[in-house]
Amino acid sequence: MYLFNKITVNPQLPKRIEKLSVVANNLWWSWNSEFLKLFKIIDIDLWENIGKNPAKFLKLVPQEKLEEYSKNTEFLKEYDRIVSNYEAYMNSKNTLFSKKFPENKNDLIAYFSAEYGLDEVMQIYSGGLGILSGDHLKAASDLGIPLVGVGLLYKKGYFHQVINAHGNQENVYRDIDLENLPMTLVKNEMGEDLIIESRIQKKRLFLKAWQVNVGRVKLYLLDSDIEENLDQDFREITKYLYGGDQETRIRQEIVLGMGGTNLLNKLKLEPTVYHMNEGHSAFLILELARQLVEEKKISLKNAMSIVSSKTVFTTHTPVPAGNDIFPIELMEKYFKNFWPRLGIEREEFLKLGMNPKEELEPGFNMGIFALKIAGKKNGVSKLHRRSFKRIIWRYLARNCGK
Repeated sequence: MYLFNKITVNPQLPKRIEKLSVVANNLWWSWNSEFLKLFKIIDIDLWENIGKNPAKFLKLVPQEKLEEYSKNTEFLKEYDRIVSNYEAYMNSKNTLFSKKFPENKNDLIAYFSAEYGLDEVMQIYSGGLGILSGDHLKAASDLGIPLVGVGLLYKKGYFHQVINAHGNQENVYRDIDLENLPMTLVKNEMGEDLIIESRIQKKRLFLKAWQVNVGRVKLYLLDSDIEENLDQDFREITKYLYGGDQETRIRQEIVLGMGGTNLLNKLKLEPTVYHMNEGHSAFLILELARQLVEEKKISLKNAMSIVSSKTVFTTHTPVPAGNDIFPIELMEKYFKNFWPRLGIEREEFLKLGMNPKEELEPGFNMGIFALKIAGKKNGVSKLHRRSFKRIIWRYLARNCGK
């Protein structure tokens, strides 16, 4: 016998409970957990064994279980109530944002973050930054804020801590269960996978985007691990969260900031505000400035003024250890063909990410770069505000004379 291919046959949801799939593929359930009890009722053993993943559950649950509960009066009563709540939530136009800011109904906030902690089934986060990012999307959905998220799809996620036989910690990376996550590939107008093309060191880099529905909010995750990229190094860019060396890191931040901006252009979205959650996405400033310089034929100074008016930066770790600082040689390697497009010379470009009175030795600081340009600056707490003012702002004031 020869095995030519593998065929996967998924259970078919009976029409009476077909909306289980709709809700399962929207992370609304991650903070409206009453929906999840429906899966426990259908097959609690399966539910526990597959890591409480609704999308995966619907692919593995026995067909006879679905048929059984599609006729169960008590189950259907609970199903109807929860689905009704979900649909009312999704379709409601009466949100806090619409009531308080009706004149801003056409605005859009683009929220950039290196990680999103939405639920355990989406293992593309490591800690506090990701949890805050995920909560921002959920809160924006509840409040009706017009917001779109941009991030990276890490196919091996963040490392897992394993204690070996000698009692030492080992870092182990595992492939995320990509096929069973509540997300879909973004398609173009012809129904084909949307491809975003960028350039790194004159080489073509191709990216696909995945869409995650978070209540009313959409999150787009960029993916470089695709067959269009013949360069294996390019395929590795989005594989690991905070993995690799500084070269991997700068590539990831180019993809996040600049590739993410190009993605929004490709989707014909025109953000009113770009919110940088920590400095990882600050290269979006460069891409926005380049577009203005090349398309509007204005000076970099005027372009940066415009970019400043539509960017917000939130710092989480206002100490040197919490801000990426890229060596000068690495910045030259990746941007030597870029600064001429801004109409400036090498030194002027590099000083965008450092204090004007310092030499070029410390490197290009993503936190300082974002602080210099963004029109609004935030901390995540009063303590962060004090730390920020004491450690960074005082440092900038001493060197910049402000």
